[in-house]
Amino acid sequence: MSSGLYRSEKIDLTEKLDLTRVKPYGDTLNDGKVQISFTLPVPDGDRAVEAAKQLAKKMGLLDPLVAHHKALDQEFTFFVVYGSLGHSVNYEEIRVESLGGEVMDMDAVNEFVRENIGRKLVVLGASTGTDAHTVGIDAIMNMKGFAGHYGLERYEMLDAYNMGSQVTNEEFLKKAVELKADILLVSQTVTQKNVHIDNLVGLVELLEAEGLRDKVVLICGGPRISHELAKELGYDAGFGPGKYADDVASFAVHEVIARKLV
Repeated sequence: MSSGLYRSEKIDLTEKLDLTRVKPYGDTLNDGKVQISFTLPVPDGDRAVEAAKQLAKKMGLLDPLVAHHKALDQEFTFFVVYGSLGHSVNYEEIRVESLGGEVMDMDAVNEFVRENIGRKLVVLGASTGTDAHTVGIDAIMNMKGFAGHYGLERYEMLDAYNMGSQVTNEEFLKKAVELKADILLVSQTVTQKNVHIDNLVGLVELLEAEGLRDKVVLICGGPRISHELAKELGYDAGFGPGKYADDVASFAVHEVIARKLV
């Protein structure tokens, strides 16, 4: 297997790089080298390996190599396939909707709220629906936070309430009304069969039915969440992997001011 996937090299890009035809990089620029992994519901063996190669070819890989295969049990096999991708993308034409804006640390957020709002903001968070995962919402909400980023419970000018996991949309809405929440945070980790989409849309519909959607900042997050998707579903913002409490807090407090919610 190429070592190019695991090392970085200094490359003179001035003449070689064409941003209208961007391809993956493995050993050399524009070689299109990629590595993919998947599981097939077949026993491990030569036929399984050939099946993996044929599938890789249908995905568009040129000269695919099954670099690794291992039986998960008698009927399922895991594969790692290496090959070259013939396709490219025009990077110059790509446009995405992103949050942007200044990200403030905890102290700056607290000062911003004091100066511009003059009272504590109420934040309510939960993993809603059947989702039993709490790692995401805990990383944002819990006082200890994650990776050196303190959670919202530690923010002096935020009253943060974490309802945990498997909270129905109805329970979440009831608690939001009870607390007079300004900011609602929804974490979604389980995404099989797009259950997260149905659940996220369901909450928006409940808020709209109660006439509350325009009175709160509504934010969702999770491994399959992007800002663009969140906006499509009716949320004010979406945060995916690599985002922390300060990202969420910075957006939320600015959005409260922008929407004149206080």
